[in-house]
Amino acid sequence: MFERLSRSWTLVKASAAVLKQDRKLLLFPLISALAMFAVLVSFALPVLGLMFMNGSPRMVSDHGSITLYVVAFLFYLSQYFVIFFFNAALVAAAMARLNGDAPSVRDSLKVAASKWASILGYAAIAATVGMVLRAIQERVGFVGRIVAGLLGAGWTIATYLVVPVLVARDVGPVEAVKESALILKRTWGENLAGQAGMGAVFGVLQFLLIVLGAGLMFMAISAGSAILLVLCTVVVGGAILLSFLVHGALSGIYAAALYRYATQNGNTQGFDSDAMRLAFVAKN
Repeated sequence: MFERLSRSWTLVKASAAVLKQDRKLLLFPLISALAMFAVLVSFALPVLGLMFMNGSPRMVSDHGSITLYVVAFLFYLSQYFVIFFFNAALVAAAMARLNGDAPSVRDSLKVAASKWASILGYAAIAATVGMVLRAIQERVGFVGRIVAGLLGAGWTIATYLVVPVLVARDVGPVEAVKESALILKRTWGENLAGQAGMGAVFGVLQFLLIVLGAGLMFMAISAGSAILLVLCTVVVGGAILLSFLVHGALSGIYAAALYRYATQNGNTQGFDSDAMRLAFVAKN
């Protein structure tokens, strides 16, 4: 276990080294977050209007239920498209950086824009899966939540490399999903340990920042200092936001490097070749 974590941490550090070389990669998760917030706001008012139609917070009519599901699907579709689009731009930039190039933000966005149809198709597939899982959770109760959680985890694993596939190849969303699943099946080993370890590290970091922020704000309130309270809120909030952006950027770099190594079976600039080889232990 500890050996796996050590190797995964080596890959995470290599991803961090790539990010250190090109801090512009942080812009992609930032723009994605802002775009997702804009989508959320644009859907909030119509949904609230539908929910409180005729003065009732619940939409009990068949027409209202259908409308709610349609709006929910469109929301999922929009959110997933935003996420996948800017993730594709991030992966494109990371792949170019791993090839030794110096990609610009504009060039990376152009790559994502050239794949917009495939990205939209994949977003539609992901939105459909999300709606199905949500329906299972709502209709089957506690058991449904467990089943939906397991299915969701399996879907996440199977589609782990879809975005790199879409960026690197001229294929449709269905083919990209199939290829992602085949790559993971063929190279099942420790390739997911890095993402899990990265998530755990940033999860602990963000938890500690929240605890630290709560403690500092409590001290500021106890001292009756409004200036100190605002300062603590801004600093801790900024640190948490930065941790989310770094995590998002590292995840994109990591996925790009894993896909590049899995498909090209060669060295990846900035990554230790032995560590990359160990991250793709073939399934027996």
